[in-house]
Amino acid sequence: MSAELPFEKPLDELRKKIDHLRQVGIDQQIDFSEELTKLEEKYKQLEEEIYSRLSAAQIMHLARLHQRPTSLDYIHLIFTDFIELHGDRTFADDMAIVGGLAKLNGVPVTVIGHQRGKDTKDNIQRFFGSPHPEGFRKALRLMQQANKFGRPIVTLIDTKGAYPGDSAEARNQSEAIARNLREMATFGVPVICVVIGEGGSGGALALGVGNRVLMLENAIYSVISPNGAASILWKDASKADEAAEAMKITARDLKAFGIIEEIIPEPKGGAHRDPAASAEAVKDALWRHLEELSKMTPEQLVEDRYRKFRTIGEFDELNDADIQAVAGAASSE
Repeated sequence: MSAELPFEKPLDELRKKIDHLRQVGIDQQIDFSEELTKLEEKYKQLEEEIYSRLSAAQIMHLARLHQRPTSLDYIHLIFTDFIELHGDRTFADDMAIVGGLAKLNGVPVTVIGHQRGKDTKDNIQRFFGSPHPEGFRKALRLMQQANKFGRPIVTLIDTKGAYPGDSAEARNQSEAIARNLREMATFGVPVICVVIGEGGSGGALALGVGNRVLMLENAIYSVISPNGAASILWKDASKADEAAEAMKITARDLKAFGIIEEIIPEPKGGAHRDPAASAEAVKDALWRHLEELSKMTPEQLVEDRYRKFRTIGEFDELNDADIQAVAGAASSE
């Protein structure tokens, strides 16, 4: 294993010791099986200690790893008969959004996702997974087609946010996002959204209005990136780790708030350690929710989606008696 993040360094060093001792045993024909067993047990214990108590900042760094599976990786591992469709029929084909027709366990669906690049050249072509307005319009075109023909919609969310440049603003970035939010709320087919990496700002929400919103265990989802929040709050983007801790952006936090319906487990160490196993977990979750949603009528699906988002952020106001009781308790302390 090659450690990618600072908190994984102890694991990396221990793995190197294990590999070195094993190689010495082979080269010199010495039996180190007892020592190797002890080291492997120590490795598993350390691995459990590290990954069972990750901080929000550590999860953020895991979510942003460039080795993490992308939307296209999941599409090819989960779905069959995928046919990618291109263009918004208005301006261009934004490669930061991918989508098309596919089958999930034989059921025709439309699948759409943000797509990061695999290397520098690919990232430049895909704007590092940050869509322009034509990307959101391409996604909307595919979703409208799915709604017309009664196909369920699956979206895979993985973006730091919509492209922030002048070109995007000139082509009405905010309008494109807002239109997606409005239209997704009205579709009479099941809509399931999965946050597979970083879900940031309106760029994520433009694919996020679903009957069910699921998150991978080490994904994050927030109204603004921690870097952006740190720039606003402290005038210092380097305080992103501190912002991540305060913003409640992890799957665990969002499940507690009722914003997402399910946390999809990842292989130990993150989805990039075993993409096939991670994809299988996503596929299982998608299929369970799709079976449930497929029993609803179009009208019930719209109402279900409306009810989900209307309840986010609800709170109860204290009446006068409650306020006096709280004040009395505070004064007595």
